[in-house]
Amino acid sequence: MAKLWAIIKREYLERVRSKWFLIATFFGPLFFSAIIIVPAWLASRSKATSDIFNTAGDSTNPAKMPAVTVVPPSELTRAESTATRTVMQKKKTGYIVVNQQTIAGEAARYAGRNATSIADMAQLKSAIRQTILAQRLEKVGLDDAQTKAITFIPLEFSTERITERGRAGSGMASVLFGFAIGFLLYMSIVIYGQTIMSGVLEEKTTRVAEVVMSSVPTDTLLAGKVIGVGAVGLTQQIIWIGTTYVLLKLREPIMAKFGAPTVSFSLPDISLAAGVLFLLFFLLGFIFYSSLYAAVGSSVNSESEARQAATPLLVMIVSTGVFIQPVLLNPTGRTAQVLSLVPISSPIIMPIRMAVTGVPPLELAASLGFLAIGCVAALWLASRIYRVGLLMYGKRPTMKEMARWISYSR
Repeated sequence: MAKLWAIIKREYLERVRSKWFLIATFFGPLFFSAIIIVPAWLASRSKATSDIFNTAGDSTNPAKMPAVTVVPPSELTRAESTATRTVMQKKKTGYIVVNQQTIAGEAARYAGRNATSIADMAQLKSAIRQTILAQRLEKVGLDDAQTKAITFIPLEFSTERITERGRAGSGMASVLFGFAIGFLLYMSIVIYGQTIMSGVLEEKTTRVAEVVMSSVPTDTLLAGKVIGVGAVGLTQQIIWIGTTYVLLKLREPIMAKFGAPTVSFSLPDISLAAGVLFLLFFLLGFIFYSSLYAAVGSSVNSESEARQAATPLLVMIVSTGVFIQPVLLNPTGRTAQVLSLVPISSPIIMPIRMAVTGVPPLELAASLGFLAIGCVAALWLASRIYRVGLLMYGKRPTMKEMARWISYSR
C-alpha cells in the first residue's frame, strides 16, 4: 500500500506542478467565460443589415424603402443580370425575386452578398411572410392598424423541468448542463488517457520502467499511474466547474459591462447523490479507458506506433461523442438506454441522461454494475499486457503475440 501511495503521489505532483497543467487550468475558465459572454455579445452586435428591409421598408423615409422593379417573365433573366452587377459593384446588398409563387406563399428567392448571414435571412423571410399576410388581410377588409394588431405577437416562451422531486429549474439549462457534463468527461478521457499512454511509453523507451519494476509489482505500478493521473483530471474538473459556477452567478454584471443583453438563466437542481454519481461515472470511465491506454503505451516503441495502436480506443470514444446530441434530443429512447449500459459509452451517456431527465434507479445500478465489471476486465487485460510489454523492445507485437502475453502472464 505504501508503494501504491508513493506512485500515486509522484504521478499527481509531477503533473500538477507542470506548466502545461497550470496553463490549461487557467485558460479553462477563460474559455468557459468566452462561451458564456462572447455569443451573447455577438448576438447583440449581429443585427440584420439595416439596408435590407427595415421590417418591409420604412414608409416615413423613402430612402430606406426597397426599390421595386416590375418586369415581364421574358425579361427576368436580363433584369437579374443587371441586379447582379449592381450587387457586385456594392451599390446594393442584394435582391429578391418575387412572383406568383411568392404571393401564394410558396416560394421566394434572394441573391446577395449577405446570403450566408443567418440574422439577415431570418429577418428577410419574416418580412416576406408578414407582407404576404398583410396583403391577404387587406383583401378581407382589414386596415394596417388592424393587421398589425392581429399579426404582432411578442411571445416569450420558457421551459421548466419537473422531476420526481418537483421543479428542477429551466429545461434549457438542464440541456446545456448535460451537454457540458458530457463534453468535459469526453475531453478528460481523451486528453488524460493519452497522457498515461505517453508517460508509459516514455518510461519504457528511457528504461526507467525496468528500474521501477525491480522494486514495485507491475499491477501496483499500473494502478498508481491510473489513479494518480485520474486525480489530476478530477482536480482540474473541480476547478473548472467551480469557476464556471462563479461566472454563471456573476454573468449579469459581466454582460452589462460588455453591453450584452442578460438572459434569465437558472442552474439546474443537482442533488448531492447526483453529484456523487457523476463522480463515480467519471472515475470508473477514466479507469476503464486509461488502463487500456496504458496497455497500448507499454506494447509499442515509438510515438507514431502509439498513435496507430490507440486508434481503436479513439474510435470508441469518438463514436460515443457522436451520440451526445441524439441522446440530448431523446434521453429516454432505446438508443440512450442501450448506450447507458455499455461500458464503452456509459461513462459519458449516463451522466448526460441524468442531467436532462429522471433515470430509474434500476437503470443507474445496472449501468454502474456493468461499468464496474468493464473496469475490472480492462484492468485485468491491461495488467497482463503491461507487465510483459514494458520489457519487450523491437518490432511492434501482433495481436496474436499480445494474446500470448495475456495467456502466460502471471
